Amino acid sequence: MSKEKIPYKIYLSENELPASWYNVRADMKNKPAPLLNPGTHKPMTFEELRPVFCDELIKQELDDTTPYIEIPAEIREFYKMYRPAPLVRAYCLEKKLGTPAKIYYKFEGNNTSGSHKLNSAIAQAYYAKKQGLKGVTTETGAGQWGTALSMACSYFGLDCQVYMVKVSYEQKPFRREVIRTYGAKITPSPSETTEVGRKILAEFPGTGGSLGCAISEAVEAATHQEGYRYVLGSVLNQVLLHQTVIGLETMTAMDKYGIKPDVIIGCAGGGSNLGGLISPFMGRKLRGEADYQFIAVEPASCPSLTRGKFVYDFCDTGHVCPLAKMYTLGSEFIPSPNHAGGLRYHGMSSILSQLYDDGLMEARTVEQTEVFRAAQEFARVEGILPAPESSHAIKVAIDEALKCKENGEEKTILFGLTGTGYFDMYAYKAFNDGTMSDYIPTDEDLAKGFAGIPRFPGNEF
Repeated sequence: MSKEKIPYKIYLSENELPASWYNVRADMKNKPAPLLNPGTHKPMTFEELRPVFCDELIKQELDDTTPYIEIPAEIREFYKMYRPAPLVRAYCLEKKLGTPAKIYYKFEGNNTSGSHKLNSAIAQAYYAKKQGLKGVTTETGAGQWGTALSMACSYFGLDCQVYMVKVSYEQKPFRREVIRTYGAKITPSPSETTEVGRKILAEFPGTGGSLGCAISEAVEAATHQEGYRYVLGSVLNQVLLHQTVIGLETMTAMDKYGIKPDVIIGCAGGGSNLGGLISPFMGRKLRGEADYQFIAVEPASCPSLTRGKFVYDFCDTGHVCPLAKMYTLGSEFIPSPNHAGGLRYHGMSSILSQLYDDGLMEARTVEQTEVFRAAQEFARVEGILPAPESSHAIKVAIDEALKCKENGEEKTILFGLTGTGYFDMYAYKAFNDGTMSDYIPTDEDLAKGFAGIPRFPGNEF
């Protein structure tokens, strides 16, 4: 199609909203390894997971054969408040860069939570309510997930308890207040309110925390209160499943206009956004129907894919969660307090880890200052202030577009714009003031995290 026939924003109708989530595991030749019981090193069973997770979510977590799982009507009705989300042609950015590349982004910031996190939050809250629970506990890094879950719990009348990584709790006070406005209780992590929090504080005095720390506290809180379960905003199979609504909508919109992306890019922390965007396209690749280049972008300060080990490790710092086989820096690795709080996790989704290990996607790291430089360039021409996490994908999308300019290639680039950065102004202030710094962990820094990875037969590295 000509440029004139493709609008700036491609909107789907409500009738085109996906009716089912797509389970990429069904098409994977090498399935992601199962969660292991840390005591027996055997696959976790449904019954073993019940004290922590909601029943229906456990079924989704363990199902690696059903390709499509129906989205309940109540969730689809909620989705209609902000979905389908727009697919945007970045004409202004293309012009600014002088590139022959065509750049598209899927924008997930059109809801009060400001990010894609609401797609899974409403699903997890729905299943908790359906099970008759009183409430849920969770962790949050930059606050997008905590905001989304507080909204979802408010909608269904559930109690919501959020453990927010302490450095983000201090850096992002307005995100914190949105969470409180929706009725959730929020605690900076690590805290003195849990046994594991006190243990972490004793071992790491003055720490700004990490997602691994906050997960440990949230799991402990859930298991010590009757009628509560723990829910997670990324990493787990069930979360990536819910987020495939992003990729399914994107694929439908692109197919509608005869657009085929050559390169698909997403930021990568735990994997929910990247997995949600690429899964339907990856399914086509796995089935031999099409080919794409997939790029995961992670911060140089927390490089789990590019410098981690592909082994079984704890999902949390306090070692109260099951073992997951993933690319990891070690559950005791405490990332530097960079401003992309949602990407400060020591491991990567088992699904994405397996796809990466199989050579089906690649990974790159970028430093913080160059990420914000790309965010600024994007904001000035596209009119959206992007979240620091999303800006990692923007940086690499710009890099790829400039390569096309150098080589005279007319590639089509797609990236995920996971949310807005209007609650991240302290980070933008640091960048504008010239006080922002970069940090790349040394091999010695990483060795400390690797030392805590459990050793048992079959898990050597």
